[in-house]
Amino acid sequence: MDPVLEIEVAMLADSVEFLWAANDDERMFAIAEHADAGLVSATLPLRANLTVLENIAVVPEFRDGVDPDVALDRAWSLLETVGHIECAHRRDPDLDNRERFLAKLLRAIVGSPPVILIERPGLLLPDFNYPLLLDATLLSLQGHYRQCRIVDYAWNAPLYPRPASRT
Repeated sequence: MDPVLEIEVAMLADSVEFLWAANDDERMFAIAEHADAGLVSATLPLRANLTVLENIAVVPEFRDGVDPDVALDRAWSLLETVGHIECAHRRDPDLDNRERFLAKLLRAIVGSPPVILIERPGLLLPDFNYPLLLDATLLSLQGHYRQCRIVDYAWNAPLYPRPASRT
């Protein structure tokens, strides 16, 4: 029999939730339950042969058949929104962890999935105060995504600026 996997959900903002996992099984369960999500994860690398701009634009261009120039314009607009156009023409090896994270996040957002799922932000942003960075970034991107869920381990809950509550 499969163990019952409970995930605590706490609201960060209207469009952002936390999914607190007690262990790897719960974390993987949370990800599997959102198969249609735009996943932002350390396990999904950027394409090393593409620039940040191209990594973001590739989703609407090839998945949705959007004109390449229109896709690049959308990608540029998202980079402007988060204030990081300076990394637009760099490739993955030349990015710091924040720039890499932003490229992955914007690549997920540009596809307009029903949910953006950010898995273990501390792993993606080890050298940043990631709860505050997430808060500021997601706030700047409001209106560009419908819902965001952050999957993290329950023991990291005290690191986030808003208290968790069981629902």
